[in-house]
Amino acid sequence: MAMPAAEIEALIRAALPDAQVTIEDLAGDGDHYAATVISSAFRGLPRVKQHQIVYAALQGRMGGELHALALQTSAPE
Repeated sequence: MAMPAAEIEALIRAALPDAQVTIEDLAGDGDHYAATVISSAFRGLPRVKQHQIVYAALQGRMGGELHALALQTSAPE
């Protein structure tokens, strides 16, 4: 029950329209991804809160359709 990278990106962009999103399939199996998300919405927020925003954007798919997502988040410079 793999999840396409394009779907992950679309969900994140829907929640964070200004985001620069890069998705990498780490294992080639559609279950293990790395994502870099840069958004002005993260400005002034601790990293944990930034990650919570991204996980919320995935609408409960973590642990189901999406097995693993390594996140790097930041605000633009």
